[in-house]
Amino acid sequence: MKLEADIVIVGTGVGGLFSALNLPKEKKIIMITKSDLESSDSFLAQGGICMLRDENDYDGYFEDTMRAGHFENRKESVDIMIRSSQNIIQDLVGYGVEFEREDDESFAFTREGAHSQPRILFHEDVTGKEITSKLLMQVKNRKNVTIFEYTTMTDIFVKNGECVGICAEKAEKNGQRELLEIYADDIILASGGIGGLYQHSTNFPHLTGDALTIAKKYGIRLEHLDYVQIHPTTLYSKKPGRRFLISESVRGEGALLYNKNMERFVDELLPRDVVTDAIRKQMEKDGTDHVWLSMNPIPKETILKHFPNIYHHCLEEGYDVTKECIPVVPAQHYFMGGIWVDSDSQTSMPHLYAVGETSCNGVHGANRLASNSLLESLVFAKRAAKKIAGESNFL
Repeated sequence: MKLEADIVIVGTGVGGLFSALNLPKEKKIIMITKSDLESSDSFLAQGGICMLRDENDYDGYFEDTMRAGHFENRKESVDIMIRSSQNIIQDLVGYGVEFEREDDESFAFTREGAHSQPRILFHEDVTGKEITSKLLMQVKNRKNVTIFEYTTMTDIFVKNGECVGICAEKAEKNGQRELLEIYADDIILASGGIGGLYQHSTNFPHLTGDALTIAKKYGIRLEHLDYVQIHPTTLYSKKPGRRFLISESVRGEGALLYNKNMERFVDELLPRDVVTDAIRKQMEKDGTDHVWLSMNPIPKETILKHFPNIYHHCLEEGYDVTKECIPVVPAQHYFMGGIWVDSDSQTSMPHLYAVGETSCNGVHGANRLASNSLLESLVFAKRAAKKIAGESNFL
């Protein structure tokens, strides 16, 4: 089947959805997703989304992001992300996204590892689900957007060195697969990370870096493919499949890490890679396959209000986090490398854009600062859409 559109978007996480919402309503948009609409890592994000609180926080936020990334970040991208954050949050609120509020209705902020102060907005411990579901609802209401589920990009079409479309396979209910040729003026790759390539990952298993494989085939510039982030704390389990994340904001609220002798061995608020390394060394020293995380320092009412999803999931696994420690272990979590893009999310191939975890705009450097991922995806998805629409990106 041959289809034509103005823009094709590969992926329906926050990057793909926000791109669609920021494109002109008269543009015909086709979106595809490899699984169902809710099986994107954007739905899994627990901790929250960063926001510049005020100008006095700019230097601290910038320094925290750079330090976490081992100062290998692209400074221009970091500046764009931080300065765009307040507008992005207002966009989300306008789309119906609800964040935790104080009694006076001002935003409530939490803190996570490697942040010098609280600057993270959240919705319980399912912030990603709150944001992504509200954006998805908005996109579904757009008459100019057609979405194909269970559709996998297998190649791109290139003419005179420019991207002119994608090739995809759509799974049918009868078990057959229909080949789709979708031609468009511009293509946005928002197909997520690489967690499906790992035995232990917090990602959905179908996220296998398909866009990277295709980019390599056509000589599209890639960057920092070795920059893979391991999250320090996922719930230890011998069951196969995706690992359940224990949000970094749990440690930001006071949770502590213990070795087999119930002794602390690391500053829990250090950057993720540092904490991960400390856990691995402690496991090797102790001869164990996990360490212990205690939420005992956090008031029970805070756990039930801020972390209800974590509380109930751990309860299902046999652990009451209000009364006992839980076993945790590092697992693959995030990919900081990807398809190189400029500050408008353009790849090295004309008319081909990349946003979200698929892309590498340099914001995260060698190690992502907690809760920068949703913000980065949204900021640069909007910039891609504005560039395609011929509108100026002022930052």
